[in-house]
Amino acid sequence: MLPWIELASAVAPGGGMLRLLRRGEEFSIRLGDGNELMNSRLSGSEEALATLALERAGARAAPVVLIGGLGMGFTLRAAQAVAPADARLIVSEIVPELIAWASGPMQPVFGDCLSDRRVEIRQGDVGDEIRAASGGFDAILLDVDNGPDGLTRDDNDGLYGEAGLRAARRALRPGGVLAVWSAHRDAGFTKRLSRAGFVAEAHAVRAGRKRGARHTIWTARRPHDRSAVQVR
Repeated sequence: MLPWIELASAVAPGGGMLRLLRRGEEFSIRLGDGNELMNSRLSGSEEALATLALERAGARAAPVVLIGGLGMGFTLRAAQAVAPADARLIVSEIVPELIAWASGPMQPVFGDCLSDRRVEIRQGDVGDEIRAASGGFDAILLDVDNGPDGLTRDDNDGLYGEAGLRAARRALRPGGVLAVWSAHRDAGFTKRLSRAGFVAEAHAVRAGRKRGARHTIWTARRPHDRSAVQVR
């Protein structure tokens, strides 16, 4: 069996080492302790994050989608496949090295998806993007950390607590959808979504298209109301 070769590393804001490894055609991003965050062979649940959310948001003219976390680009590419030609796909990634890896050592995974004119990469905290917007997004897709429990950054808890969820609700247009990826089930998080004013649903999906561990995706729709303004 081919050995894993470390290609690069990066320090996430607030601490924690991210390591990029390759074995043949397979890529892996892991924490410094060896815990795997993502693998290029297992993309099914990250892709479902986009397809489930955009399906539930429904057909919209010039939809604006915020994707929290670039990762290996699985969620972005799934959104590209189903979003209309006039969509805006904004990706917020807090670790600058991950953005650089997309056009560097991980270019075989990303291909030419970042050259899509619909795509804008913003280096920064997705939480700041959410708090700065008010009713401007049609969908917010969060593939940040390992889910609501927060594994790599304590600050990520601010996305998944009630205050963070209410900020996400305000950032969505009426009928818009917040979708959250998690490695684990969490009945308490479903209840928090409801308390924050969402109509929430949890979905069990495979890590791979037909195999792998079961992950959880929440789709949470903002009910229709009268308030809606444009995203900055």
